[in-house]
Amino acid sequence: MTRLTADTHVHSEWSWDAGSLPGALGAMDRICARAVQIGLPVIAFTEHLDLEPSWRVDDGDIGEHAQKYVTSSGLVQLPAFDVDGYLEAIDRVRREYPALRILTGVEFGQPHLWDAAAASVLSRGIDRVNGSLHMLPWEGGDRTEPTTLYRHRPAAEVMWAYLEEIPRMVAGSDSFVVFTHIDYAVRSWPTATAGPFDPADFEEGFRSAMRSIAGSGRALEMNTRQLRPWIPQWWAEEGGRAISFGSDAHASESLAGNFPEAMAMAEHFGFREGADPADFWRR
Repeated sequence: MTRLTADTHVHSEWSWDAGSLPGALGAMDRICARAVQIGLPVIAFTEHLDLEPSWRVDDGDIGEHAQKYVTSSGLVQLPAFDVDGYLEAIDRVRREYPALRILTGVEFGQPHLWDAAAASVLSRGIDRVNGSLHMLPWEGGDRTEPTTLYRHRPAAEVMWAYLEEIPRMVAGSDSFVVFTHIDYAVRSWPTATAGPFDPADFEEGFRSAMRSIAGSGRALEMNTRQLRPWIPQWWAEEGGRAISFGSDAHASESLAGNFPEAMAMAEHFGFREGADPADFWRR
């Protein structure tokens, strides 16, 4: 059986979007039990660190389970991340699952805008800081996700705006070590109005973004929610030297999803596992 590598992008009840799911209470325990069951050696609970005071959404652009965070004016407003409660929970599951190495982590949204505000959390000995780009500018100083922007702007314009923001994020923050789900804006691509997504239409944008990440010495995540072979291929061709693997799981059943296939894909493009399962794969 293939030895699994670390899953370093996992959310539990300490993330706002996972914590509001039905049955979320105790998710960290269920995820740890699942990790032991499938032979996962290392897991990082990278909870959302989203510091925007608010962001705009249209009806239907956020799951029903998270509607409690949406104001009557259509703004998402989140409670502060409970870092103390989170770290206490990590200490507890480390005692209860000694066979599993459990790392602390955050998925830090828009770090180039919020580095200073995140300092108090990141100073708490966080093992893994993943950087993610979820938000883009909108009218009146608001920000919003691609899902909402696609309703108001041409799809190609949104995709290019996303790709052009990545180098700004890379240059504007020193706090994260992995760029996560570079295909984030692809997930909500409006096929019904724009047709099937073709990565070739945006190849230079993805390659330029990858060059900026590679030039900074950071790793790129192979987000295994949906495998896209062109991502590790272009990453290798643009000088990328390191990758991590993340299921982006928000529930135990998604843990390490598609990992054997993703590991084989990474190996095909010249990346090799390290001596430690928590190491980046490098080429």
